[in-house]
Amino acid sequence: SFMEDVATIGEIRAFAQRLEVARLIDEGYTYPQIAQQTGASTATISRVKKYLEYGADGYRTVLQRIKED
Repeated sequence: SFMEDVATIGEIRAFAQRLEVARLIDEGYTYPQIAQQTGASTATISRVKKYLEYGADGYRTVLQRIKED
């Protein structure tokens, strides 16, 4: 509900795509496999990977919480 109130449909879709990219990176998929499955550009995949490796662990926290559900 919060996301619907503060973000556009396009922003929500982009956010969901990035989470899916993060999940696939975490599971060891290759860039071409991720691009094919998600439609994400290699630039987006690279950016997500960078934050998975060097960010503040936001992606990892969300991925862990999703796994726990």
